[in-house]
Amino acid sequence: MAGNPNKLAQFWQELKRRRVVHVITVYASAAFVIIELFNNLSEPLNLPANLTTIVIIVLAVGFPLVIILSWLYDMTSEGVEKTKPLSEIHEKEKPVIPNAWKIATYVSFVVIAGLVVFNIIGGTKQLRAGDIQSLVVLPFDNLTGDDQLEYFVSGMHASLIGDMGQLGGLRIISKTSSNTYKDVNMSIPEIASELGVDAVVEPTVMCLGDSICLMVRVITPYPEEKQIWIGEYKEEKSQILNLYNRITKQIAEEVKIELTPDEERLLADGRRINTEAYDAYLQAQYYWDQLGKESLHKALEYCNIAIEKEPDWAPPYAGVAKVWAGLAQMGFESPEIAGPEIFEHLKKAIDLDPDYSDSHYTSAVIAVWTEWNWEKGEKEFLKALAINPNDAYSRIYYSHLLMILQRSDEALTQGQLAVDLDPMNSLILALFVVVLGDANDYQAAYAYAEKAVAADPENDFAFHRLRCASYDFGKYDKAFEYYKKENELTEDVNNSIDRIFKEQGRFAAYEEIVNQLELLAQNSYVAFWEPAYRYHQINQYEKALDWIEKGFERHNPNMPYIATGATKLDHLYVHPRFIAILEKMNLPLPED
Repeated sequence: MAGNPNKLAQFWQELKRRRVVHVITVYASAAFVIIELFNNLSEPLNLPANLTTIVIIVLAVGFPLVIILSWLYDMTSEGVEKTKPLSEIHEKEKPVIPNAWKIATYVSFVVIAGLVVFNIIGGTKQLRAGDIQSLVVLPFDNLTGDDQLEYFVSGMHASLIGDMGQLGGLRIISKTSSNTYKDVNMSIPEIASELGVDAVVEPTVMCLGDSICLMVRVITPYPEEKQIWIGEYKEEKSQILNLYNRITKQIAEEVKIELTPDEERLLADGRRINTEAYDAYLQAQYYWDQLGKESLHKALEYCNIAIEKEPDWAPPYAGVAKVWAGLAQMGFESPEIAGPEIFEHLKKAIDLDPDYSDSHYTSAVIAVWTEWNWEKGEKEFLKALAINPNDAYSRIYYSHLLMILQRSDEALTQGQLAVDLDPMNSLILALFVVVLGDANDYQAAYAYAEKAVAADPENDFAFHRLRCASYDFGKYDKAFEYYKKENELTEDVNNSIDRIFKEQGRFAAYEEIVNQLELLAQNSYVAFWEPAYRYHQINQYEKALDWIEKGFERHNPNMPYIATGATKLDHLYVHPRFIAILEKMNLPLPED
C-alpha cells in the first residue's frame, strides 16, 4: 500500500509529459464553446431541434478517442510523432512543454470558468420545451374608445381561448375563470399564482372596424415578471378566424410547444368570414351567456341572421341547436317543438364542419340527457375532447356520464381536470360536487359546494348542491335551512315544517315535506326527484319508487342519475321495480 502514492504521482507526471492533461483541458473548453454556440444559434438560424443533442453525442464519443491519441502521439516541430515511453528517454531528452500549449491550457481554464459562471450564476435562463405547461388568456383590453363594441371584444376573447384550447400540450384556463380577472387590481404574478399557471397572455384591441389591430403579449411571472414575446397584428375583419389561428401557432412556437399533425391541420389558415355573420354570431353568444327567456330568443334571432349571411358556416347552426336545448331544459319551450330544431341544426353543423368541437359537445349532452344513448354520448364527448382537450364543459359532463355508467374513478379524473381548467366557474364546481358525492367524499364535496356558492351566490344549482352536500356531510341543521330557502312551499308551510323539525326531529319534518309535495303536485308540476328522495329518507321505498316511475314516464333528464352514489337511493338497488327501470334505461346495476 505504501507504494501506491508514488505510482499515482508517476502516472500523473506521465499524463503531463504526454500532454494528455493539456489536451483534455483544451478539448473540454472547445466542446463547451461549441455546445453553447449551437444552443444560442439553433433558434435564430432555425436549425433542427435535435441538432444540439447530436453535437453533444459526437463530442462525447470523441473525448476518449482524443485522450488515447494524445497518449500515443505527440505534436512536435517536425510533425506528429509517436510518444516514446519514459524508459527510453535519457535525462537530457526530457521534453519541454511549448509555451503555446501552456497558453492554450490557461486560456481554456478561463473559458470554462467563465461559461460556468455565466450559465449557473449570471446567465439568463433560456425558455425550454416543458417550462410552460399552462397559461391563461386574460380578457382583451379594449382601447378602441367604443364601449358598444364590448360584446365583440368579449367574443374575440372567447374565440381565442377556444382556438388555443386545441393545443393538447398546454392547459388553457377557460373563459369563465379568465373573465373574473377583468378590470381587477392584481399583478400578473398574483393572477398566475391564483390560477396555478406558468404564463399569462395579455391581448389588447387597438382598432376595430373594417380592420382589426391587436397587440398580444406573453408574460412569465416566475421567478420575476418577464415578457417573453410580443406580437402586433393588423388584419381585415374577414380574416379574423385565420388571425386566431396564427396567434395560437405563434404562441405555441414561442413557449416551445410542438404541434401535432392534427393540430397543424386544425389551425391551418383558409377561411374568410362574412363580417356581418361573425358580428351576429358574437351577438348571439353575448345573449346566450345571460340564459334568460328573452335573451335566449335574442340569441336564436342572431344565430339565424348569421346563418342567413354565411350559410355554410357551422358555429351558428350549433348555436341554434344549443339555444333550443336551453329553451327546452329551462321549460320555456316544449320538447316536442324544440326537439326537431335541435337535431336538424346539429346535424347540419356536424356535416358542415366535423372538426367543430362545440357541435360534438352539444350532441353528447343531448345524447345522454335527452336520448339516454350512453354509447353515442361517450363517442361524442371523446370527439369533442380530441378536438379541444381544454374544454372544461366537455370534461365535467363527460365525468357525469362516467359516473352514470358506474365508472367512478374515471369520473373523478375527468371532473378534476374540468376544475383545473375552470377553477372559478360556479357551475363547474357545483357539478364536481356531484362527482365527489358519488365517490362518498363528503368533506371535499362540502368544501367545493361552498366554493361554488362563493364564486356565484346567485347560482341556484350551486346553492342546491350546497344543501345536498350539507346533508351528506352531517350538517342537518344547515341543510334544512337551505331547503326552506330553496323550495316552492309557502311561508306558513315552511314555518310549520320548521317547528316540526325543532320539536320532533328531521324525519318527522321530512314526512311533512313529502305530504306538502304531494298536495303541491295535485295542482302543479313537481319533478320526480324531490319526493322520491324524501320518501327514501323516511324509509317509504314503495312511494319513492312511484315517483321514480313517474320520472321515467316523463323522461326526466335527471333519471340517468338514479343509480349513482350522488342520489343516495341505495336501499332501492335490490328492489325489482328499481332494477326493471335500470334495465329499460340500459343502465348498469350499482356494484353495491
